[in-house]
Amino acid sequence: MTNQVVIRMAKDLKKASAKNDAPIWAKLAEYALKPTVARRDINLYKIGQLTKENDTVVFPGKVLGTGNVPHKITLCSFSISNSAAAKIIENGGKVISYSELIEKNPTGKGVVLLG
Repeated sequence: MTNQVVIRMAKDLKKASAKNDAPIWAKLAEYALKPTVARRDINLYKIGQLTKENDTVVFPGKVLGTGNVPHKITLCSFSISNSAAAKIIENGGKVISYSELIEKNPTGKGVVLLG
């Protein structure tokens, strides 16, 4: 059975996609409804390799604290370890929720989708 919070998140993402004509939110809703075992994990060092300064990044899975991100990023993910969140904030970055992400970037422009 899918978690009710996840179902609510998927509905919100689909609504934002239709309202703002932003396919990125519909894609995230799809990822949210996948079984937990189908979701991926990513380490901070990999995010650091794939991003640049001040990127807004969304990852539909769990972010783990191995490595470091050498620059500031704004990150939204389905799940994040405490050590990963601490390292991002330590470097001047932010960890935000999907609702904050949609509010700041309603059309999804400038948002990097990893995964």
